[in-house]
Amino acid sequence: MNSRAQIIATINGSSEDPEIFKSMVTSGLDIARLNFSWGDFDEKNRVINVIRETEENLNRKILIMADLPGPRVQNGNSHTYDKNFDSAITDNDKEIIKFSIDKNIDFIALSFVGSANDVVVCKDFIKSCGGEQRVVSKIERKSAVDNIDEIIKVSDAIMIARGDLGNEFRIEEIPFIESEIIKKCKLVSKPVIVATQMLLSMTENIEPTRAEVTDVSFAITQGADAVMLSEETAIGKHPLEVVSVMEKIVSESENHMKSEVNLLK
Repeated sequence: MNSRAQIIATINGSSEDPEIFKSMVTSGLDIARLNFSWGDFDEKNRVINVIRETEENLNRKILIMADLPGPRVQNGNSHTYDKNFDSAITDNDKEIIKFSIDKNIDFIALSFVGSANDVVVCKDFIKSCGGEQRVVSKIERKSAVDNIDEIIKVSDAIMIARGDLGNEFRIEEIPFIESEIIKKCKLVSKPVIVATQMLLSMTENIEPTRAEVTDVSFAITQGADAVMLSEETAIGKHPLEVVSVMEKIVSESENHMKSEVNLLK
């Protein structure tokens, strides 16, 4: 892999095939995301076994992120969250955290963070269970944006979850919120991930749209430390190709940042 920024891909369905997953890793995948909003522990354990076997075959570490559902309320193909839920982590989240500790998963992604205290509560629970997992705070609520400075301080990393943010803000505001959060993270050297619909059309199509390529490149040139794939690799038809395309965009963006090439000369 040539890029500095990391690629996170959600592993499920066709992407958990051992040969396909191995090729995804050699094509640029750095972190495997397990979305616990779907499936059960048996399913996730099967995916983890594929990841561990690939580590042995390639003689390299593959980081794993467990993404907690939080107070998620599913409504058909869409979802929201229970705004009356006043705890940082649900009972289901706690069971997932215990499972993650047992399986030596590297990161816990905390959903629907509203305040720095939510992050502290999650970290304290991890510690009480004997774990040392790093906590990635998902910024997807207005309260999280309002409290972003305090949340950045106590988090190990920040994820800009643009899908749910789009339910809290006007959609035309999202690029500027993304840019401002990246800037704040860069000031204090806090890793920041940009997520949601980055190459969404590749869920069905073999090539991305030009707008998607620009979106990924914008995240990298703004200073994102990682970009994340969700449906594209979880339920998409082309999990290997989408990782390869993402790697090419990230690498090209970083090369242009280094050389400051002016193509319009």
